[in-house]
Amino acid sequence: MLVLLMPAMAFGQTREVHPGELALEVSVEERQATPFTREMVLLTIRGTYRRYITREMLVQPELEGFNWSQLGPDTWREERMDGRKVKVFIRRMAVYPERPGTLTIGAFRHRLTLTDEGDDWFEHEVASEPLTIEVAAAPEGSGWWFPVRRLEVSDTWSNAPDQLVPGEGVLRVIRVEALGATPEMIPPMPELNSPSGMIFAHPEKRLIQLTPEGPKTIAFWRWTVRPGNDVSAVVEPLSFDYFDTTTRETRTVEIDAQRVAYGARLPGSGADAQAATGPEPAEAALPGGPALGAALAVFVAALMLGLRGRSWSGLPRVSDWVPALHPKRRALRRAARAGRVGEMRQALVALSQAGRGAETYRARLAELDRAIFAGTGEPGDLTRFAR
Repeated sequence: MLVLLMPAMAFGQTREVHPGELALEVSVEERQATPFTREMVLLTIRGTYRRYITREMLVQPELEGFNWSQLGPDTWREERMDGRKVKVFIRRMAVYPERPGTLTIGAFRHRLTLTDEGDDWFEHEVASEPLTIEVAAAPEGSGWWFPVRRLEVSDTWSNAPDQLVPGEGVLRVIRVEALGATPEMIPPMPELNSPSGMIFAHPEKRLIQLTPEGPKTIAFWRWTVRPGNDVSAVVEPLSFDYFDTTTRETRTVEIDAQRVAYGARLPGSGADAQAATGPEPAEAALPGGPALGAALAVFVAALMLGLRGRSWSGLPRVSDWVPALHPKRRALRRAARAGRVGEMRQALVALSQAGRGAETYRARLAELDRAIFAGTGEPGDLTRFAR
């Protein structure tokens, strides 16, 4: 067997490269119509080699008039052609024409290091044939030209937008997934409007994934929304156009309007708490008059001194009847004295959710929010406001 294989081995490892041993070609994905500018065109660079290759490097042309993206790493595999095993090299690319007309893709050059009959290395280069692509101008009249092979859009909310807790906001996320588009091709993040709501836009995020079908870009548009009148608000609808390169027609994505509102009162707060627990019990008549008053004053003073800077799980129930003991009320006063409006708002949010006087705290929270977010400045004297 070795004797029979020696002529083939000697023929395969020579300094002379015979026709058909090395070949490199570039092909364009078949299309039903002429591509428009900025529309994805898929290229496949394929090399078939019947020689042993020590090293290789593919040199691509300038690709003038194109934006391009390589779809993952190069692949090497073995195939059988005419009864013989050959090495196959494949690179996938997506190119995007930047102008209409006849555009030329130059020759790709594969620099190979081969071995001769003396097992010495020598350099050899194989090149592909140049090819041309006809490109049509993008249709006129479109505000943002957005050609895409496949588009998926989802609209999600962090919680039910019409069942918010008073003082709470909701995060809205619109996810745009476009196959065949690069990140800069996605339309800018739209402006979300609401006549009676407060909307805070977050920075946009864009990611890209490389797939055999082309680049897939995922954009995230995010806003925090709150009712501006303590009751409800309507977020206006959104829409944008894109060009479906598969069906060759322009389509419109429409996202309906959404109501954002505070839901029912929390169980255990305000009137709901009184309805659930029944009427408040009558005050007990304690005997002892002056002695009882003095003892109570000493007890309260000692309790406040001992609880300074501490928290206790049973304190919220007691603090409903002794406001000076409530940790959030104390935190509100400390933040007001220090001039920290953010900490004041945190304390008001906690106080407005449950307990006695929650309705009053919700009204004060709305005043503070209007002063902060409407640009009218801080609500005067913070210490007086907290008191």
